[in-house]
Amino acid sequence: MLDLIKDLWGFMRARKKFWLAPIIMVMLLLGALIVLTQGSAVAPFIYTLF
Repeated sequence: MLDLIKDLWGFMRARKKFWLAPIIMVMLLLGALIVLTQGSAVAPFIYTLF
């Protein structure tokens, strides 16, 4: 996993594609939100957002 992050950072630095960083961070946060609320009472409220 750490190698993937290093490769991704190296790609963004070499190609000057720093605009990808916020997109990746938002995707990771949304994925974590869905995974963490999978079995809780908050899940129905999260799914109404999407």
